[in-house]
Amino acid sequence: MADVIKFSCNSLRSSSSSSMLTSLSSNFNSSQRAFPPFHGLQRKVLSVSDVSSVGCDFTSPIAFGPRKRFASSKMHATLTETEQPKWWERNAGPNMIDIHSTQEFLNALSQAGDKLVIVEFYGTWCASCRALFPKLCRTAVEHPEILFLKVNFDENKPMCKSLNVKVLPYFHFYRGADGLLDSFSCSLAKFQKIKDAIELHNTARCSIGPPRGIGDLTLESLSPPKEKQAESSAT
Repeated sequence: MADVIKFSCNSLRSSSSSSMLTSLSSNFNSSQRAFPPFHGLQRKVLSVSDVSSVGCDFTSPIAFGPRKRFASSKMHATLTETEQPKWWERNAGPNMIDIHSTQEFLNALSQAGDKLVIVEFYGTWCASCRALFPKLCRTAVEHPEILFLKVNFDENKPMCKSLNVKVLPYFHFYRGADGLLDSFSCSLAKFQKIKDAIELHNTARCSIGPPRGIGDLTLESLSPPKEKQAESSAT
């Protein structure tokens, strides 16, 4: 193995450059005498005359032994995360609809005809609503003839208060001209109440007359009262 010490510099044209290299060479030779030679290691020192004949750049480092070059490669991994819908955003099928306003609620009831309509009032923060929801979805799949409406309490507070919804989850059962058939609160432990109500109200029958919907609930009844303008008295 050869250990080569290479001095690189610009073309040595001035006497000051030559004297600098001469001093550098003598200092190196003196340091070489201070250290014992290594066994099996051959040293080759370029003299000042050798260096002066070489035109090169003084920025090259002193190299000990051959330099190995390693090819570096970078791996870029792109992770694409598909955002999953939140639990209350999932629907069992076309017979489960999200209600976002009173107008949507009234339209869904009027368009349901003689179908049994089950309305669930829920809250996104309600742990009991979340626990019950998967079983409600399975019930919707088992009964494609029933229309399920999901009403977010926080998005429809005026309507929910008008319908006397005070606890969650809460359920309303509607059907055509019969209007509101049943209403009750329910949890996962008492889910049998929903099954019993479906068996009771989901019978083959024809209602006579237009759908009653939710009785006196209208958009006008939910709108805040207009402020009366101050009367101006002529003086």
